[in-house]
Amino acid sequence: MPMSQIKAVEPGSPASQAGVLAGETLLQVGKNTILDVLDYKYFTYDPELTLQLQNAEGKKRTVTLTKEPGEDLGLVFDTYLMDRARPCANKCVFCFVDQLPKDLRESLYFKDDDARLSFLMGNYITMTNLSKREIQRIIDLHISPINISVHATEPELRTMLLGSRRGAEGFEIIRRFAEAKIIMNCQIVACPGLNDGPALQRSMEDLAGLYPEVNSVSIVPVGLTKWREGLYPLRPYSKEEAVTLIGQVEAFGAVCKKDYGSTLFWCSDEFYLKAEIMLPEDEYYEDYAQLENGVGMLRLLEVEFRGASIGIEEVPEVMPFAIATGVAAAPFLREMIDRAAVKCHTKLNYTIYPIRNLFFGETIDVAGLITGGDLISQLKGKALGNRLLIAKNMLRYGETVFLDDVTIAQVERELGVPIVAVGQDGFELYEAVFGVV
Repeated sequence: MPMSQIKAVEPGSPASQAGVLAGETLLQVGKNTILDVLDYKYFTYDPELTLQLQNAEGKKRTVTLTKEPGEDLGLVFDTYLMDRARPCANKCVFCFVDQLPKDLRESLYFKDDDARLSFLMGNYITMTNLSKREIQRIIDLHISPINISVHATEPELRTMLLGSRRGAEGFEIIRRFAEAKIIMNCQIVACPGLNDGPALQRSMEDLAGLYPEVNSVSIVPVGLTKWREGLYPLRPYSKEEAVTLIGQVEAFGAVCKKDYGSTLFWCSDEFYLKAEIMLPEDEYYEDYAQLENGVGMLRLLEVEFRGASIGIEEVPEVMPFAIATGVAAAPFLREMIDRAAVKCHTKLNYTIYPIRNLFFGETIDVAGLITGGDLISQLKGKALGNRLLIAKNMLRYGETVFLDDVTIAQVERELGVPIVAVGQDGFELYEAVFGVV
């Protein structure tokens, strides 16, 4: 079945009003062939369109429609991309997928490196899997912004880190995108002794030279599980190394702030927690462009949490509760909640349980990778009050299943307490804790 075959037409949509039928294949919009979702979204923006369609018998017809600029046509295709997701052919030395245990659900082992998902869903791409045609299409259609995994700008080092000879082309492609005025948000996964120190300094200087098209850069520590047999020998950052790297990035960020008006380079919260350094204040993170990489996530949570308490002078009695979170963030959450309790004159009866990650290994200390099995094994028999708060990002998106396929219902049954999954939102957390917002 062609990927551009229409699976359904939304009732009342512009396509429905124009008489487009489920089962037809969308061939062209105007004179433009539709190969995938990028073509579809780009060429259907205008208010007046001509669609070329083909039915199952191969008969072609043309329909015209009018709509608001940017309004969706209302067509539903078999896959979101109208194509297969592009797999990643790299063999990155730090690839998290390569560090997964066996027998997880199959979808977790798929590595994508798809530019379309970068633009539409915010995924990061290395660009080593882009063809020359795809690079040119990004430029021609001015697909912006896109998210790029840089890791290093020095060609030989990037080739080694990505395990791909095309890694060497990375910075030149970034330069071409910058010349085309395409906005890029970048990330660097820092590995001790490989792409930090002088190599990181070169990467930052190279990328800063492309501001403002290079809009933001996050530096995050490599994540290492216990399932690394046969993989490149890597180790986590020590406290002292984290302190040094933060100092290097903040110093260069200060130069960028003076020269360009933007700090441009930010370390993720993980680095500050590893270094046991207080997170920077709210204004340091500017527009929080790198939240998805954990840059400023805890600070924004605290700002929102504090904002939720504005105008609330006193909170009535709060029923006992517990919070399960990653080892790294537990002290920060405890301090934040205790301050709020003092402000609203409420005595809280709660416990924060830092969950050691036995499933992936204890070097993984973030909340998002905690499994249902670890919650059960470490909390069974503990005082949990009348509800257990967890981070919603522990669960498969839009579902109630943890990474190890244990469900919330199973955890609730084993622990004997209702679970409240809280999003990365300070207002939502305040309501879950205090029952008011």
